[in-house]
Amino acid sequence: MKSPARSLLCLLAIVAPLPAWGASPGPISLPTVNDHLYHGGGDKFYMFVHRNFEGQASRAWTAGKYGFVRNLKRTEDGLIGTRFHEGIDIKPIKRDRSGKPLDEVVAIAPGVIAYTNMSSSRSNYGKYVVVEHLWGCGPVFSLYAHLSDVAVKAGQRVTQGQSLGKLGYTGAGISRERAHLHLELNLLLSTRFSVWHDKHFGTKNYHGKHNGINMAGLDIAAFYMAQQRNKSLTLPGFAQTIPVHYKVTVPRHGPLEMVTRYPWLARGDHRSRSPSWEISFSASGFPLVVSPSSRAVSEPRVSSIRQCRSKHEYRTKGFISGTGYRATLSKTGKRFIELVTGTF
Repeated sequence: MKSPARSLLCLLAIVAPLPAWGASPGPISLPTVNDHLYHGGGDKFYMFVHRNFEGQASRAWTAGKYGFVRNLKRTEDGLIGTRFHEGIDIKPIKRDRSGKPLDEVVAIAPGVIAYTNMSSSRSNYGKYVVVEHLWGCGPVFSLYAHLSDVAVKAGQRVTQGQSLGKLGYTGAGISRERAHLHLELNLLLSTRFSVWHDKHFGTKNYHGKHNGINMAGLDIAAFYMAQQRNKSLTLPGFAQTIPVHYKVTVPRHGPLEMVTRYPWLARGDHRSRSPSWEISFSASGFPLVVSPSSRAVSEPRVSSIRQCRSKHEYRTKGFISGTGYRATLSKTGKRFIELVTGTF
């Protein structure tokens, strides 16, 4: 680990601008008729979660947002959510007399159907669809979960606004009352995900590389709002605005597959013979920058972390252990870095 003074410098350093990779997707469109995101959002847009915190029951719509919005806990840093929500949960607008949702779910942009899961029991997502978009910055994947039915097949080309299926409540723990569309916008972590999964888990992976574990999602609601202000905004341009939460230095064993797939992640001279890579991540583990590092390491090490008084695990999906400037990769964090770097 770096000294406290040096770590502080890491926190205060301003990240240099990313290259202007990628054509604009044109503004992405909303996946249902619910457009309340643009009119205040709140409980008209986000589906609530039943919450009982410190004896107080509530229907918390904020838990339908992206980020650390679930499992509230009082810590030395105040009240925080310790469970991460990868996407956004969009409420239905239309229901029949029995309360069954009727909203159509459509593609947010043109693309190709990369995957469909037709079995609601094989994933917490229930029935879901993944669309691959090629925006000139590497493959980007939108994911539409908890569908009641699916109207497309893998390999099919779709246009923006084309129907993918119907909003529903398939998947674990979702009632008809809480029917919603769970929407994500993701980068793919590894094309060899199945190998990594079989190494670490005894369960069957039904979804190949389109398993949710292999998807790193960004805040699509914030991306929608940013594109309202700047319709030519690219995904790499938006990613540049995401704060770096921690950095991990890893031994260099050649180019990283992720950088080959997403060249806009590269910073510095990747042709140099540096002994390691330093990878910058958001709090959720979304990769932001990959730079050559002069630091020699024999295994992945946390090289920078945002200081906090409570446990780092609360703010990093459990990937980082420790408090303050003390930070190490947890067991799940080491597995995650294996997946990102392809060292398995």
